[in-house]
Amino acid sequence: MPDSPAHFALIEPAPAKINLALAVTGRRADGYHLLDSLVTFTAFGDRIGLSPAEEDRFTLSGPFAGALAAEGDNLVTRARDRLREALGGAPAVHIHLEKNLPVASGIGGGSADAAATLRGLLALWQAGLPHDALNAIALYLGADVPMCLASRPLVARGIGEAIAPLALPPLAMVLANPLVGVSTPAVFKALASTDNPPLALEGASADWPAAIAGLRNDLEPPARRLCPEIARISESLGEAEASTVRMSGSGATCFGLYPSREAADAAAAALSRRHPHWFFAATTTLGASDGAH
Repeated sequence: MPDSPAHFALIEPAPAKINLALAVTGRRADGYHLLDSLVTFTAFGDRIGLSPAEEDRFTLSGPFAGALAAEGDNLVTRARDRLREALGGAPAVHIHLEKNLPVASGIGGGSADAAATLRGLLALWQAGLPHDALNAIALYLGADVPMCLASRPLVARGIGEAIAPLALPPLAMVLANPLVGVSTPAVFKALASTDNPPLALEGASADWPAAIAGLRNDLEPPARRLCPEIARISESLGEAEASTVRMSGSGATCFGLYPSREAADAAAAALSRRHPHWFFAATTTLGASDGAH
């Protein structure tokens, strides 16, 4: 059995989704929270391998493959089935997921995998769908999947479906996760307020690092109360001279910004030595021209 996407006919990256800032601005009658989020994606992430097959197969590898079941319901196979249905049928396919991102960690891993599956299958099957139809499939799979389809800097509003592309330069960062789970519903339930001001992004393009430093993640305070390790790993990033440290999404992954990739590499190496039981990865975010199309 192939244990790497490198053996497959087509490889599709599934970049990690980073919430550089996130405001919870309201709540709909159906219970969904309204968000205002500054989002970017990283060169580091999962990978999807796809090849024609005699029957559908789904296999896994990577450091976090053990957290997922190779059989049964998951976002990758749901994306495959929903897209095949929308196309009115498509050939069997072997899909392999290389799971490099911690599971359920606030960086959109499952959503990124679903989006990469959609992109990869359209290429493998040499098929196309109108943008609205493809976006509807993505939104059906999850609120974060439409933005992961784009995998480029953007502002997401509403429940995540209202997306506006953004000219955000690449940023060097370290991703840090204490490998402790935190429940997204529990974080939202612990919010002190669900009616907060939107993000202040006016004029941010003049100095993005400074603008990002002045923003916030409304989910971070309740997540820190529920998961004390978030505060500890944030402090570690600060001690490793990150210019800005913040939690992504609903946690527990945090990021630290650095002036260069070399500085991020050095920080990640030092942090990994100091905290061998935590996850650290140095990476660079994707610029506006680097995203998936």
